[in-house]
Amino acid sequence: MATTETKVAGSSSTPGLSWARVCKECGQQHEGLDSHLYEYQDEVDDELVCHICLQPLLRPMDTPCGHTYCFHCLSNFLKEQDFCPVDRLRLQLHLCRPSSLLVRNLLDKLTVMCPHSSECQQQMQRCELQPHLHNRCPVFRRLREEAEKRKRPSWNELKGRKGDGESSGDAKHSATVSRNPTKDQPEPGLINPAYEESEDDNTPLRSSLVAEANVVELFREEPEEDLGLRIVGGKDTPLGNIVIQEIVRDSLAARDGRLAPGDHILEVNDVSLASVPHARAIAVLRQPNLLRLTVMQEKGFKSRDPRSDHYPSSCTTSTASQPSHSPHGNATSNNNPGTVLQVTLMKSQRTEPLGIKLIRKSDESGVFILDLLSGGLAAKDGKLRNNDKVLAINGHDLRHGTPESAAQIIQASEVRVNFVVMRPAENQEEGGSSREGQHSRAARRAPEMQYFRRRSTYMKDPPGGFSSQEKTVSLKKEPRLSLGITIAGGRDIRSRLPVYITSVQPVGCLHRDGTIKRGDILLSINGVDLTQLTYNEAVSVLKAQTAQSQVTLRVIQTLSEDSEEDTEAANKDELDTVDDPRDDALSWTPLWTRWLGLPSPMHWCRDIVLQKTNNESWGFSIVGGYEESHGQQPFFIKTIVPGTPAHFDGRLKCGDEIVAVNGATTVGMNNSSLIPMLKLQKNKVTLTVVSWPGSLV
Repeated sequence: MATTETKVAGSSSTPGLSWARVCKECGQQHEGLDSHLYEYQDEVDDELVCHICLQPLLRPMDTPCGHTYCFHCLSNFLKEQDFCPVDRLRLQLHLCRPSSLLVRNLLDKLTVMCPHSSECQQQMQRCELQPHLHNRCPVFRRLREEAEKRKRPSWNELKGRKGDGESSGDAKHSATVSRNPTKDQPEPGLINPAYEESEDDNTPLRSSLVAEANVVELFREEPEEDLGLRIVGGKDTPLGNIVIQEIVRDSLAARDGRLAPGDHILEVNDVSLASVPHARAIAVLRQPNLLRLTVMQEKGFKSRDPRSDHYPSSCTTSTASQPSHSPHGNATSNNNPGTVLQVTLMKSQRTEPLGIKLIRKSDESGVFILDLLSGGLAAKDGKLRNNDKVLAINGHDLRHGTPESAAQIIQASEVRVNFVVMRPAENQEEGGSSREGQHSRAARRAPEMQYFRRRSTYMKDPPGGFSSQEKTVSLKKEPRLSLGITIAGGRDIRSRLPVYITSVQPVGCLHRDGTIKRGDILLSINGVDLTQLTYNEAVSVLKAQTAQSQVTLRVIQTLSEDSEEDTEAANKDELDTVDDPRDDALSWTPLWTRWLGLPSPMHWCRDIVLQKTNNESWGFSIVGGYEESHGQQPFFIKTIVPGTPAHFDGRLKCGDEIVAVNGATTVGMNNSSLIPMLKLQKNKVTLTVVSWPGSLV
């Protein structure tokens, strides 16, 4: 029954297909809110069938009363009713739990046929269908290529635009419209040195950026579980949009694998984030259970090389648009960390192992090659090496992936496996084999000391709407009486943050005074400066000074005019979800917007050196500069384009503030000043940036 109904629902002919309407997971055409459709090849046990849709279970959920349904079916049913469909007992969605791993594995192993059976008669397990569609199905590949060709203007169109004397401003406007077809005007202050075409060298003409709006669903098994996203932006900030800055390792989002840094979140559960303050967007993203995210994802861009149209488009082929690298590693590095290489391994049969051991590292996200097994396919090929970082396999982005996800992609591949790896820079003077690994690690880490964060000497005002105020509290107390605060931060952590207060406990004397609040930045205690201390140093100073009978504490509180009410609401939501304030103190982190109001002396900056060839783009877009409506705004990184030097370098993040270029301050600059400065840097540029961690959701 399940087989017959699913085939009828999913049958489609190739001429009626379109990339915009086809589901990127099951390959069928169905409405976005409907369940996926599969063509099952065998009869399915009734125990694995949903009692609502009468089809094999998708994302099965167990009810407290012992029944199992598809997550979509059950959630849609409980929007209208409040009971179990079978026994009509009272039921709420948050009381249901995902089915056991055994049940999910049985469902994943059900045999299905490729939905494009007119040209592709492959059969596979249900869990292998999506990798098949994206890597092997000729129909799916053709639909994707045709859609991307329609997005790119033709050569004649681009030549015609230049022949008509289009100004650089019009060119930028056209690029913006092509990336954001729903907008009639580009965003104020948006400049894109990443996309500028140089007319005074042999730069190949580039097409518009390829960007896709995709829907990603994430389900929290526990309402308090973090998604693992760090978010920047909001209508109250110069960025405007809500942008993913970072994916936290081993988190829900990292395990899902579909979101990436730089993705713009457009909607959450049909609620638009286009014009909401930062704190309000964070509150929306903290909703429990199911989150349906509509995101705009940049896919990079290609040179107008006619040969490039013959290859499938993906994140990996965006890399191919860069100047070709020798597969043997003799190419010149286009950035500090190392050289990006493409390696293709050909298996004699699909089940042949590659002989690669993959690991993760404690100090860096991503997947790394630990060892190549002697006699294995990779070792015989000789192009991959130990310590290579795997950026992508068969077009799947693994910059924030896991060894497990990489292994699944390899196992699901046919005879061809395409790797994109980054090889760490090596010292020119190589020692013996026993020291080679030490040299390689030293080469990778040496720049980090040179470019690491230091106290900023660039004086500037915070973004419009953000400010700070200093507060001083003097109190007399018993020497043994605690101040009652917990702290975090310190200049020794990765973000080099100042020390800040995570909680004010009810038992302490500062709580009774009421002046000091959670999130305040510590400046000094009894005249002892705390702004440049590590965490342990700050703890030691606080303990020593609180032993005295009189304590004078100086702090800074940051303020935001536009989102004050939303910030208070977000903080209230945080407090409401935590029963024990001690647990709250351990997990609480400030919103990204709290850092924007800090005065310049509290900033720590770092230098990031990017290198490229003349016919490459730097790979980032910027908002900020002087605007009539907002006055002077700092310059912020808004987008980092896949397949570019900024992307492969990996240190530049969305939301970073550029305070200097090649040592020249950006304070007081407008767009027309900064664009030429960046365009003049043909092969190397040093960006001095201030980076604050995004808000964690």
